[in-house]
Amino acid sequence: MSALPDDLEQLAKRIVSALNVEAVRYTVPEKMPQIKLEEVNFTRVVDPGNQLPGFEGIWRDARQARCGSLTFNSDGSFYAEYDLFCPHPTDARWFVEMVTAWGRGDEIKVEAQMIRSLEDA
Repeated sequence: MSALPDDLEQLAKRIVSALNVEAVRYTVPEKMPQIKLEEVNFTRVVDPGNQLPGFEGIWRDARQARCGSLTFNSDGSFYAEYDLFCPHPTDARWFVEMVTAWGRGDEIKVEAQMIRSLEDA
């Protein structure tokens, strides 16, 4: 991992842990693309709303395809997404697109983003 201040690095680890906990509710760990935080290259970005710096990192799977991102905004908030793309394990009407996390500071909220299954349309 590069270009991320130490305090944000610790928060990033907690965010990834929260994403993983939520993700295993919908798929088995062996089928999930692994978030390897140490391989994420964070870059400094400028918040278009206030022109202050933030950070953005993208994680990739073994084939280097994008499978998620984590953005730290200049106001201390963050947003992360972890792509799963799998059928819901107990409800065939739904397809789990991703797990998202958002919050500010130590407050981390997570939820799955689902779309209707094509079979149910």
